[in-house]
Amino acid sequence: MEIDEDKIDDAVLALLYLTLDRDGRAWKGFDWTAMNRLHEKGFIGDPVNKAKSVWLTEEGIARSERLFCEMFTAEK
Repeated sequence: MEIDEDKIDDAVLALLYLTLDRDGRAWKGFDWTAMNRLHEKGFIGDPVNKAKSVWLTEEGIARSERLFCEMFTAEK
């Protein structure tokens, strides 16, 4: 089975939206490889530090909200 890492990254970014605070930080309890890819894509700050959260870039915040709505909201 071939895994589409871009889809994994989108899902992780969408889930980061769940814990996003007003300062643009979210809990970083996800797969380190996916977090590193999100950092390389410019959506989050460097996840390699002692903090339990990671900051999202402006682009990351906008994309995480859009993906969250696409993936996890009910259609009416």
